[in-house]
This record gives sequence, C-alpha cells and structure tokens, in this order.
Amino acid sequence: MVQIFRWLLNIATTLIVLTVACFVLAYYFFSRSLPEYSGELEVAGIVGPVEIVRDTANVPHIFGQTNEDVYFALGFAHAQDRMWQMIMLRRTVQGRMSELFGERTLASDVLMRRFDLYNAAVASVDDQTPETQAALDAYAAGVNAWLGEVNAGARGRGAPEMWLFGHAIAPWQAADSIAILKLMAFQGSSHIEREVLRARVSLTLGDDRVEDILPDAPGRAVAALPRYAAMIPALPEDGPTYAERLDPLSPLRGIGFESASNAWAAGVSRSAAGSTLLANDPHVALTAPSLWYLARLELTGGGVIGGTIPGMPVVLSGRSADLGWGIAASYVDDADIFIEEVNPQNPDEYKVEDGWERFETRSSIINIADRPGETIRLQWSRNGPVLPPEHYNLGTIRPPGHVTAISWTAFSRDDTSMSAALDIMRSRDIQDGLDASEAFVAPSMNLVLADRNRVAMRTIGALPERDPEHVSQGRLPSLGYLPQNRWQGMLPQSVNPVFRNPIGGIIGNTNNKVIDRDFPRHLSFDWGDTQRVQRWEFLMQSREVHTRESFIDAQLDTVSPTARSILPLIGAELWFTGDAAPEGTPERTRQRALSLLGEWNGEMNEHLPEPLIYAAWLRALQDRLIRDELGPLTREFTHVEPIFIARVFADVDGAGEWCDVIQSAPEETCADMARLALDDALVWISETYSPAIESLRWGDAHEAIQDHPVLRQTPVVNWFVNIRVSTSGGDNTLQRGLTSGDPAQPFQNVHGAGYRGVYDFADPDSSVFVISTGQSGHPLSRHYDDLGELWRRGEYIPMSLDPALARAGAVGTMILRPRP
Repeated sequence: MVQIFRWLLNIATTLIVLTVACFVLAYYFFSRSLPEYSGELEVAGIVGPVEIVRDTANVPHIFGQTNEDVYFALGFAHAQDRMWQMIMLRRTVQGRMSELFGERTLASDVLMRRFDLYNAAVASVDDQTPETQAALDAYAAGVNAWLGEVNAGARGRGAPEMWLFGHAIAPWQAADSIAILKLMAFQGSSHIEREVLRARVSLTLGDDRVEDILPDAPGRAVAALPRYAAMIPALPEDGPTYAERLDPLSPLRGIGFESASNAWAAGVSRSAAGSTLLANDPHVALTAPSLWYLARLELTGGGVIGGTIPGMPVVLSGRSADLGWGIAASYVDDADIFIEEVNPQNPDEYKVEDGWERFETRSSIINIADRPGETIRLQWSRNGPVLPPEHYNLGTIRPPGHVTAISWTAFSRDDTSMSAALDIMRSRDIQDGLDASEAFVAPSMNLVLADRNRVAMRTIGALPERDPEHVSQGRLPSLGYLPQNRWQGMLPQSVNPVFRNPIGGIIGNTNNKVIDRDFPRHLSFDWGDTQRVQRWEFLMQSREVHTRESFIDAQLDTVSPTARSILPLIGAELWFTGDAAPEGTPERTRQRALSLLGEWNGEMNEHLPEPLIYAAWLRALQDRLIRDELGPLTREFTHVEPIFIARVFADVDGAGEWCDVIQSAPEETCADMARLALDDALVWISETYSPAIESLRWGDAHEAIQDHPVLRQTPVVNWFVNIRVSTSGGDNTLQRGLTSGDPAQPFQNVHGAGYRGVYDFADPDSSVFVISTGQSGHPLSRHYDDLGELWRRGEYIPMSLDPALARAGAVGTMILRPRP
C-alpha cells in the first residue's frame, strides 16, 4: 500500500512539475513579444530623431522633426501594441481569414471577395493628396520597421497569437490603411439587411402593417410604398432562410449592431467658462483589445491628440490646440439592392433597359487552412457586385431566374476619405474642417466641430442621387433594369446638411433624424435613434450653461427615456389592481415587480433590480405581440422596438390589433398581453437568476463582453484574454450598452462606447478621454485592461498636449534614430 502511495505521489508530482514547466515555457515564449518602451533604435525611413514618450496610461506622445517622421512613429507604436489586431483587420477586408481559421471564416471571406473592397482601396491610393500619400507611406514604413525589429530581435513573433497562427506577415502598404477605413464603413452600415428585412416582412404580412413593426422615425409621414410582392414578379411565398453565422471573426454585424455614437458641442453662449465644449463617444462592437487606441502626434502645425484605429495614421476623434472634432454615425441610406433578371438563354447575361448585357466576371482563389482552396466566380452588373442567395438572406426575397446586386458608396475606387480625414485633423478652425470634409466618401458620418469660438455639424460622405420616380425610394430591393431605379451618380456636396453656430448654442447628434426633406434628398428613412435624443435634449436644455463636468455627466447618463414613456403605457391597467395574493404565487410576484417598477425613475443602474425586470418584460411583450403574425421571422427582431410598442398600446392607426392572437378563439386585449408577458419575464428571471426579485442586479445580466475574437473560448487561456465587467446603461440610454439579443444571454452588453472624449477649449489641457480596455493588445501586458475599470466607473484620463506633463509621468521613452 505504501509503495502504491509513493507511486501515485511521484506521478502527481511529475504531472505538477510538467504542468508548471509547460506554463513557464509558454509564458517565456509569449512574453518575448512584450514590446520594450524605452531605449534607442536605428531605423530606415526617417530623416531625424523621433521621440515616443509613453505616459502612465501607455498613451504614446510622438515628437519628430517632420510630419512624415511622426506618422512613421505612429505606425511603429501601433504595431508594437496592436500588431495582431492590425493583421486581422487587414485579412478581414482582403477576404483572407480562412488561411488561418479554415471553414470557420469561409463565408465572410467569400463576401469580402465579392465586395472587392481591398482592390477598391488599392485603386484609391493614387487619388489621395500628396500629403496623404506621404503620410500613408511613412506610416507603412513605421509598421514595417517594427516587423523588422521583431524578425531581427527574436521578439516572440510580434504577438502571442502568432505562435498559434504562424503565417508569414506581408509588409504593410498604403492601401492597407485605406482598406481598413472601408472595412469600418462595412461594419458601420446595415441598410442592406434593413432592405431585406423590410421585404421579408412585407411578404409575410401581405398588407400595410409593415409600418407598425418597422416604423419610421417620428416626424412627417412618408408616402405609401407598394408591396414588395407587387414590385417583383414571381416571388416564392416563403423563400428559404439562410442562417448567417455572426461569428466574432466575421465582419458582419447585423441590424442594430452597426456603428452608433453620441456627439455634441456647446458654443460660447452656452458654456460657463466662455469657450466651446465638445463631447464624443463612438459606439462599436466591444472586443479585447478595443478597436480604439489613444495617441498624441506633435505635427509641424501643432499637436493633435485623441482616438485612432490601429492601421490608420489619423486621429478620428480628438482635438488640437484650436479645434475639436467628433464623429457620429449618420445612417445615410447609401446602399441599395437590385434584382437583376438573368437571360434564360445565357446565364452570363442580365437584363438592361435595351436588351441584355454580359456580367463582368473574374475568378478568385481562397486558400483554406487544412484543406484545398476554393475558386469562386465573382460577377458584377452595372449596379455593383452580384451576391449569391446565402448572403444577407437574399434568397428569401429573390425570385427564380434573378440574382441580386448591390450599389454602395464605399465601393468607390476613387475614394478620398483618408485625405479628408487627415485634412480635418490638421484644420485650424471649423471652416477649415468643413471644407476638408467635402472630400469624404465613406463611411457617411455626422462630423461635429468646435473651435475656440464656434461650433458646427455636417453630414459627411457621398450621397447617392436617386430618381424621384424610383419605385421603392431605396427602401426595398428593386428591379435593376428599370432606369428610374438605378443611381444617377452622386449628389453635389452642397446637398449635405450643415449646421453652424445655432441660435440655441447647442449642436449634436445621437444618430437621430437630423433633417426632414422629401425623397430623393431625404438622406434616409431609417435612423439609428429615436430615444436617446429625448434624454439628450432634456439634459442640454435643463441648464443655461454647461461645463466639462456637465458634459461628462450627460455622456455617462443611464436614465432610459424609453422606460419612462413605455412603462405607463403597458402597465396602465396593471398597477394597483387585482386581489391580494399570498406569498409565493405568480400573482404576488407580479405585484412585487409592479411595485418596484412603480417607484423606479428609469435609471438603468447596474446595482438595481428594476432594469432587469423592465428589460425582460419588454422583450417578452414584443415576442408575444409579433410571434403569431411573423412566425419564424420573429427571430430577426432581436431588440425591442419602442415606437412599435407605443403604437400598439396607443392604438395608433389601428395598431392595437397586434395584441389579439390570431390563432386563438378569445380576443386578447393589450392589458392581457402586458400581464402575460410580465409573468413570462418573471418566470424567466426566476429560472435564470433568482426568484428573489428585490435582490436582482442589472449588472449581472448586463455584463460588458469584451472577448478576444480568436481565443475567447479556449480553455484556461480565455481567463487571461477576455475582459468582462458589470455595467450600467442599456439600449436606449446615453451611456449606451447595446444588449446582445441572444436568446441564451439577451442582455449582455456587446456594443458600446469604445472611446469617450470631452474637450474643453476654455482650458484645453483639462480635456479628458478613455477607451474601454487598455492600450496594449498583449494579454500579458499590464496595459491590456488597465483602462477598462476606469471606463466602467465612468472615469477618464488627462488629454493634455503639454510635453512636460507627458514626460513627467512617462513609463518609457523610445528614441528612433535614422539609420546611417
């Protein structure tokens, strides 16, 4: 027995030693790629010494003799901290992810090859200004200089992930940066998905009830549109559904997960300190590391500081000493779906207004890990790239003998958006910034500007010119051979809305409707927000003058205007009604929940139970209202549509009929549906969290999910690479934390303000900013998640252009010297 015990002890000891040894060995190899932030290096590609000063938050402050040297050092710093992220962004837009991940990413690679965004970026390089071309070349040289240091110095292949996916890294090129900006446009748009969904709902409902479930933003009514089935001949009654895999590695985001943001500014008359203020928080998918990266560049025209995206040499949201700029998704309708009729005698031809025309065709080979590659046939019509039925569920709205083609402004092969972005960054006042923005093509955004004395906002980006006789006004897929449906070029820049120094002194956007113009100069029928703007208006107008602190408070506000307006509607016949019920019964639980909600002010605070009860109730209510009419299509509505709920319970234009279940004999009322939905929600909460509803925490359900896109599910490793924190806010609060809508974990926070900044021109160096994770993309770095807790608590770090302040708290200083 003793001998057996000794053998078991020896085996256990050996296993422990081997485990520790493997861990130590892995740590050694992975830590080799941790960059050094101090020292001197000789590099080719610069004309003079460049200093990269890393402050306590690892924000690089870059000082050089020329602008090109500064851009070189930014590329060097981006590559030091985010090399893997940059490689993934480039591979995504190139459609080359399957070389690393096999079948998992094949569908997204096929889509990106068909969209051909990377080749459009290559073609756009020559359209940039000479200054921009020099900046792109210098930035690429800086990235490649770091790659050279990795290869020469055995720096752990540059990133821990490269040990697992060890493909060779191609040198960075100017086109790569333009391509990443196009990828941002792709991920920030959902008009294709919205057109498909509207068509599918039209086919399912078969009447004019589409406007109930897919309502327009409140405002002037839109002229009635024809049914989709009446526009497109020979449609199947119920086409097949193709499930899109919204993998974290996929560039597809889906409806609701496109770019969003808040951006606003106060003029001198509304500022307590006598100069302007600007706040900006762009919303993106939450990942580890964040898409955003903080940086300061000391250019020959002065310093700029703010949020960058690794892969691009531009501060997209930030400030100089004289000008601040912020961005908000505009939701401009810059994409359309066309139904192209294929020649039944020749599948290589499609119908045009005067006969048949050949598709433009090209083959493309996709290499796939662990198996032979695939050759796909790419096609283009006059209207754009042709997509097969499995993308965007196009097969559900495509009649036999037809294919679908896409027109989109981001397909431009003469895209000068990068030049415009760099010129905005170098502008000295709002007029310079407005002038520079006219060259911006895609993605369309609302640009908010503030110099020391004035504020302005302009919708930037190309606007397609549509015929006033367009059959669907761009809201539904339309026949591509009809000349009135095709785009007629781009509208002149004078059509883009501009707002300068408004009388009220406040300007801004929460992705809400910004202008009410008739088609075809309408901008859009689908807007990103109808709720947050209500709270923003209240906070901006509730005080005569604003300060940096009041702008921060507004940015972090967690009161839901939706909850405040919807709860009285859906609970009108439930509060303070019903007989007394014994403890432990469903009736008693419902009464306790209603009592909590009755005293709640709508604050989506992570420590409160009411937000969870409210969110679960609305989710269950919308499901009950639409499931009998929409059937399987219900799963496409992953988030609550507040205007729909309000229309139903206010019985606007007869929308109250949604409360009656078609398949049941009794006639259900809206009060019945509200009560049943609340019971559904409370049962789900009890099973998922706890039956003690007073002890619930919204933050337990609304956890910010900042996972590593590749290693998120790898056992043990995911403990180190995933960043998860409890958060306040919700879908419709200014501190927006968009929920996942996933049936298993519907309220996880997956999309929010990856970057926050508040710029105060009364005291510019008191400006502040923060990102949602940390600056480093290396999981073993202390800067991997060090800003995440500040972000969660609503705290910021200084955004100063004072060189002495940066150097005083520096954690490292790297000097790059020209190689002889």
